[in-house]
Amino acid sequence: MQTHERYDVVIAGGGLVGMTLGVALAGAGLSVAVVDAQPQPDRLEEAYDGRASAIAHGSARVFDGIGLAPHLAEYMSPIWDIRVVDGHPLRGISPLFLHYDHTEIGAGPFGYIIENRHIRQALAARAAEIDNLTLIAPARIAQCDRGPLRVGITLSDGRALEAAVVIGCEGRKSPLREAAGIGLARWDYGQTSIVCTVTHELPHAGVAVELFLPTGPFAMLPMIADRSNVVWSESHARARMLMALPDDAFLAELTSRFGAWLGEITLTGPRFAYPLSLQHAQRYTDRRLALAGDAAHGMHPIAGQGFNLGVRDVAALAETLVDAHRLGLDLGSDGVLEGYERRRRFDNQLLLAVTDGLTRLFSNDIGPLRLARDLGMAAINRVGPLKPLKHFLMRHAMGLVGDLPRLIRGEKL
Repeated sequence: MQTHERYDVVIAGGGLVGMTLGVALAGAGLSVAVVDAQPQPDRLEEAYDGRASAIAHGSARVFDGIGLAPHLAEYMSPIWDIRVVDGHPLRGISPLFLHYDHTEIGAGPFGYIIENRHIRQALAARAAEIDNLTLIAPARIAQCDRGPLRVGITLSDGRALEAAVVIGCEGRKSPLREAAGIGLARWDYGQTSIVCTVTHELPHAGVAVELFLPTGPFAMLPMIADRSNVVWSESHARARMLMALPDDAFLAELTSRFGAWLGEITLTGPRFAYPLSLQHAQRYTDRRLALAGDAAHGMHPIAGQGFNLGVRDVAALAETLVDAHRLGLDLGSDGVLEGYERRRRFDNQLLLAVTDGLTRLFSNDIGPLRLARDLGMAAINRVGPLKPLKHFLMRHAMGLVGDLPRLIRGEKL
């Protein structure tokens, strides 16, 4: 008779969201297995995806609350100011802009820019400190039987697991979501995100810049060691052309958009390209199943909030499951999991709608619309009666608005 390894929770997917959730739950006393198809050393390689993440102030509190901070401190580049401005390759930068200054609300930095590889390394180091967290990789879930009382899982190597609930964190093409018959609302933006890192002569002083060009946003995000991470949206066809250029020609195109505000720039490391789309699962739960991160929602990187939504999922789901565990409730019951969905769906849907609207508003060169958005940003930035709106938007950028789970409030699970 086959022996089942028993856990409170099995998490499918050991990426950023899956491992963050695993660390949060196991650190609070639940027994957790994280099953991931990628060998762990591959995920920790510098060249794995080349991206950096904008970690909002609230998400940084989550990292602190689950014990990641000691492993991340030296890699966190604070965002002290955010500047949002309209631009055009031929007409230059608009004199009207929106400026977020952290001193206006006195809550510390808006967040931090951290390379994804350092987050993954910190998660691996923290996971190694927690006895009741088991990472099973490389492995795939070959069969998942979500019964009325437990979840039975058979892995590709024949191992058998059993848990009260399984969490889908496998990304946008989540096999668990598809097997549950959970549909998606989805559309393609017709854009590709080019991601690269540059070094520059002058210090960035912790300033993040979002430059809106007719073809899509061009973000310059401050990293440690006088570097900036560039997230550059272009049409699919133009992105393919840019990615095919030799380094010197690509750098010339990059420089024409980056500008001279940080002096001469130099391309550091490889370039990466990712197609952009929006998707939202019709629901986040099914029998003994919950979805988190990109398995539940995927968005345009225009506001740098994609991973932060996943961290908010983690904070809410971890709180829901930990509280249920302490009360002796069934972690996979409909009542427990529906509480998680109620808490997260509206917040996610609202931000997906906002980022979609911003993408459509700014990814064009329609004269009257360009003037209206520039005047709107300038009014929010300068008109006294609109200061409360500006401060609300600043706190929203910090991830400190809405129904905040304990971890985001800076409290322990």
